[in-house]
Amino acid sequence: MNCTLCNTTLKNKADEFYFICAGCGAYVKDQKFYVDSQQEKSMYENHNNDVNDLGYQKFTSPITKTILQHFTPNDLGLDYGCGTGPVISKLLKEKGYKIELYDPYFYPNENYLDYQYDYIFSCEVFEHFYNPAKEIQKLLSVLKPTGSLIVMTHLYDYKTDFKNWYYRKDTTHVFIYTEKTIQFIAETYNLEAEIQKDRMIVFKKSV
Repeated sequence: MNCTLCNTTLKNKADEFYFICAGCGAYVKDQKFYVDSQQEKSMYENHNNDVNDLGYQKFTSPITKTILQHFTPNDLGLDYGCGTGPVISKLLKEKGYKIELYDPYFYPNENYLDYQYDYIFSCEVFEHFYNPAKEIQKLLSVLKPTGSLIVMTHLYDYKTDFKNWYYRKDTTHVFIYTEKTIQFIAETYNLEAEIQKDRMIVFKKSV
């Protein structure tokens, strides 16, 4: 199996389920442990994604605050992988922001590809990408030259016991990023990357 981001042949295993990529530093799930699409959709449907839940709003607030600070209602945004409860979009739309929604299971309309976006945000989605290289390329193709790609995903810190880490235990998580992975993405796709704490990354196209 090759890394689904950098195509490096995967040899070193972190545990029974994950490889450690020597190229980009990601932790890549062995394909034989992927769940099927019906199982995956069912698990997403069982997530507690109530848009009115204050705890959920607080969890996603780093993205909401970043957009409110750097963009206006005149800018166009894309909520990529919005799931059953697009809480960030709801809060932004209440303030007059224009947001397109896309999710392969719950908002599958691919008309979003017809626009160019000032910002794209993806909350707890990147770790579910079976082909992150393809997904990143697609998102960058619809992002304006001055736009931002805002990503929330928990980066793995090597100091953490991987086998007992909560993020690894989610069976739908197939690709886990490290700081090295973020650096690889920035260098490969000519981006500037700002890591905010351990789970929020803002990519900008280098001009």
